[in-house]
Amino acid sequence: MRLSPILTRYVGRTFLGSFLGMLAFIVGLILLGDSIELLRRLASREGAGLLTVLMMALLKLPHMMHVAMPFAVMLGSMVALWRLSRSHELVAARAAGVSVWQFLAPVVTAAFLIGVIDVTAFNPLAAALHSRFEAMEDRFSIRDNSPLSLGENGLWLRERQGDSVMVVHAARVRQEGADLRLHELSIIFENADSDFSHRVEAAEATLRDGTFHLRQAWELYPGRPALRRDTMRLATSLTPSRINDNFAAAESISFWQLPEYIAYFEASGFSAHKQRLYFQSLLASPLLLCAMVLVAAVFALQPNMRSGGMLMRFGGGVIAGLVFFFFSNVINALGSSQTLPLLLAAWSPPVVTGLAGLGLLFHYEDG
Repeated sequence: MRLSPILTRYVGRTFLGSFLGMLAFIVGLILLGDSIELLRRLASREGAGLLTVLMMALLKLPHMMHVAMPFAVMLGSMVALWRLSRSHELVAARAAGVSVWQFLAPVVTAAFLIGVIDVTAFNPLAAALHSRFEAMEDRFSIRDNSPLSLGENGLWLRERQGDSVMVVHAARVRQEGADLRLHELSIIFENADSDFSHRVEAAEATLRDGTFHLRQAWELYPGRPALRRDTMRLATSLTPSRINDNFAAAESISFWQLPEYIAYFEASGFSAHKQRLYFQSLLASPLLLCAMVLVAAVFALQPNMRSGGMLMRFGGGVIAGLVFFFFSNVINALGSSQTLPLLLAAWSPPVVTGLAGLGLLFHYEDG
C-alpha cells in the first residue's frame, strides 16, 4: 500500500513540531551551561560583564546546535512516534496495511532535508559566528591555543611571552620537513600595557627547535637608528607541529569555503587532514540524522504501549544515543590521529548507527 500524501504531510509535520520542541529545549540547556562556563572564565577579566558573557554564549550557540542536532532529531522522532501511537493513529495506519518502513519514510526524509539545510545554509552562519566568538576569546585572552591564521594575506600568529606579546606576520610560508620557512617576516613586540615596544623585520626566517632563525634582519626601536643584523635568533614556544595543530579551527570555516581552504593549506606544505575529516563529517551528517531516526524508531515503535514502561524505553533511547555519540567521538579521535583512514572515520558512525537501527527494526517488524 502506498502512503497517502495527506498522511505523509501529517506524519512529517508531527515530527517537525516535536523536533523543534526538543531542539529548543536542548539549546536552552546548552545556552545556560555555556553562559555559566564563560562567566567563570571571564570573572577576572576587566571589561567582561554579563552582556559580554551572553553575547559570547549566543555566538557559540549555532555551532553547538549543529553538535546537538542528532540528539534533537532522535528525541524528536521518539516523541512524535509515541504521540502517534498513544492517539492510536499509528495503530490505525498499521491496520490499513501501512508498513513501518512506509510510516518512517516521511520522518527519514524530513531528517535528511534538515541535515542538508544544516550543512549548506546554517553552517556558513554558524562558522561566521564561531569565528567572532574565537576573536572575543582572543580579546579577553581566555583561549588556550595561540591565535593563528593562514590565508591570502600570509601567516599571522600571536604569542604571549610573560607580560609581553609577540605578533608575527609572514607574507609567504611553507613547511619543509621539520622546518617552517617564512619570507618577508615582520615581528611586532608589545609590552604589558599593549603599547608598541619595537619591531623586527627580516627577508626570510626558519622556525626550528623552538627558535626563529632570521637572516638579513633589522631591529627597529622608536627614536633610535635601525640596527641591521645578518643573522638573528628569537626564542619562541611555537613549533611547526604546534602551528599546524592550531590554525583556524575547521568549525570557524564555512562548508562552502572548506575545499578552497584545504587546497590553499596543502599548497603551503601543511597537512589539512583535520579539515578534510571535518568536511567529510559534514557531508555525512544528513545520513547520521537519518540513522538517528531509525534508532529512535526501535524504542518508540515497540508493541504494547499501554502496558507501561515508556520511561524505561525513553531512557533506553537516550542511552543508545549517548553510546552512538561516544562511538562517533572515539572514531573521530582515531581519524584525527590518522589511526583510521579518513573516509572510514567520517562515514562509519552514520553507517554503523543506521545498520544497527535497520537490523533491530527488521527484527521487530518481520520477526
